[in-house]
Amino acid sequence: MSDAVLFDARDDGIAVITLNRPETRNCLARDVREGLFAAWDRFERDDRLRVAVLTGAGDRAFCAGGDLKEMVETGLREPPRDMFPLPYDTVELSKPTIAAVNGAAFAGGWMLAQACDLCVASTSATFAVSEVKVGRSSPWASPLIHMIPQRIMMEILLTGRPITAQRAYEIGLVNRVSDPETLMDTALDLARDILAGAPLSVRAARETVMLATEMGRSAALKAARHASELCYNSEDAQEGPRAFAEKRPPQWKGR
Repeated sequence: MSDAVLFDARDDGIAVITLNRPETRNCLARDVREGLFAAWDRFERDDRLRVAVLTGAGDRAFCAGGDLKEMVETGLREPPRDMFPLPYDTVELSKPTIAAVNGAAFAGGWMLAQACDLCVASTSATFAVSEVKVGRSSPWASPLIHMIPQRIMMEILLTGRPITAQRAYEIGLVNRVSDPETLMDTALDLARDILAGAPLSVRAARETVMLATEMGRSAALKAARHASELCYNSEDAQEGPRAFAEKRPPQWKGR
């Protein structure tokens, strides 16, 4: 992994992944894309790591989007399906991810924040789907309809105008808003809340949410019951009630 993307495997089971090109507003140039593909793969393969926090270096931008200079130089038309390292899309992940947005999240930056399971933002963060400003398109934004109201989504995509972190929180795009200096603490606190849960329960919970956005009610219920079988039949499913009855913290084994 190059220095374009930093990877911190913490002892508490949290991976902190940092886009590290602040001089270019952490735009998704080739080295950043390759580094992020490698970082997601490392996170997924390491059984000691259970939650990832994605952020950007510096205080100006989380990620300003695609590298427009590279697009001009290569004559990029429609991006290849696997061009960008998106969690649960072009990258297969089974663990929760949190975007910690520390500045501008425009175009591809919004795309990354949207792709993560949860999002916390600094009060100085701004969000925009700015493709209409540069003649590009944003098909990746289609899942937004499961996150925010239709008319708000329409305005965001049609105008390309940025919204504040507070507005992003109000419409449901962002889970938490914090002061810039406490952004990572806020993200890590949220990650630790997830870590407190049984691993198989957490996995089944995120699968349930994703299934519910993909299917109708009856089909989602059936698929979610199937996704929960491993959790229900695990050792942890016995350990949790036992620990509660014995008034002690549970000792999760993830099996």
